[in-house]
Amino acid sequence: MSMRDVALLRGINVGKAKRVAMADLRAVVESLGCRDVGTLLNSGNVVFTATKSDGLAARIQKAVAAKTGVTARVTVVTADDLATVVRENPLVDVATDPSRLLVAFPADLADRAKLVALAKQDWKPEAMAVGSRAAYFWMPDGVADSRVAKALDKALRDAVTSRNWGTVLKLYAMAGG
Repeated sequence: MSMRDVALLRGINVGKAKRVAMADLRAVVESLGCRDVGTLLNSGNVVFTATKSDGLAARIQKAVAAKTGVTARVTVVTADDLATVVRENPLVDVATDPSRLLVAFPADLADRAKLVALAKQDWKPEAMAVGSRAAYFWMPDGVADSRVAKALDKALRDAVTSRNWGTVLKLYAMAGG
């Protein structure tokens, strides 16, 4: 059975480091047998159809490193899981700027426990909530100086990748949502 998936590559094309052309990224994902491959923005977001998702994140990560020389953690989210992330967002009515509402996707759902522990803290004026597949971070004063963003980085390092709410909605639409 074929299904739509989204690969999120951490840190691709942020600043001058880890530069990967989206055409090269699409070619890498296609070389793994995926089809209907599309990228969003210039930042390591790939939507595709795969016949099997098991082990796909590791295969994409290895293939990207082999073909481009760039090492980046890859998290694969199914279209169904992405729909859950969109549906569960408890901060959507609080956030007034989608660029400051981040969704954090843990590479391993077992790390959700660390996110739940973070969510118990008082982050005002920021906010944090945890859903079944992702965590949500509202940073009204921006991401760069955000206390909650720094706590997320300290807790999970490269075991999590984040996208702003606008990007999540675009990926959701690309994946068939």
